[in-house]
Amino acid sequence: MASELTTARLPRRTADAPLHTIVLESGSVRSQGQRAYLLIRDQIIREEVGLGRTPIREALQRLAHENLVTFIPHRGTFVCDINLTDLHRLTEVRVELEGYAARLAAHRAGAADRTLMRALIAELEKIDESDVHGLMRLDQRIHRQVYQATRNAFLQSMLEESFNLSLRIWFLGLDRGIRLKEAIKEHRRLLDAIVSRDAEEAEAVMRQHVTGFEQAIRKVL
Repeated sequence: MASELTTARLPRRTADAPLHTIVLESGSVRSQGQRAYLLIRDQIIREEVGLGRTPIREALQRLAHENLVTFIPHRGTFVCDINLTDLHRLTEVRVELEGYAARLAAHRAGAADRTLMRALIAELEKIDESDVHGLMRLDQRIHRQVYQATRNAFLQSMLEESFNLSLRIWFLGLDRGIRLKEAIKEHRRLLDAIVSRDAEEAEAVMRQHVTGFEQAIRKVL
């Protein structure tokens, strides 16, 4: 397998500050392979791939399974392209999975989940709407808190994979300020619905959030 990872026909972000999609703490990863996977995955999502040589086969195999990279015999390993057809098909999957996850979370969220969601609501109320990096980090934490509250590891895995693919597309339009104010309002409604155990409202808001994302991206790509 080639050791060089490159992007193909995708614009790279030029934001002044780096945007990390996860926080790697020393005790949060089980192995060096896991750490490599997380680091490479997040660089792909942020469209900031420029890793040079990497011998970490385990990480790249996992990324290929998640459709983030592809292996081309005798040429190397490349970041998968993004196009509007992918966006539409991804939305078809996400609107069902994310809507169902929101409904399950409203039914299954425990006291600890609801406490964390109330804390996220408080952060939404205080966040600077011009801080796009902060908003994106908070968006990811909210989605993943909803996933956790479903108490379904299989569903969480599918949600994580489709969400990471969506993040790649979202970052293409990030510097154009797409739909961030609307997303804040939707997140607030979503968390309020889950905390109050309103499953129908939670699902409806999440579906609106996912479809609104596709519509906004189509306007700028």
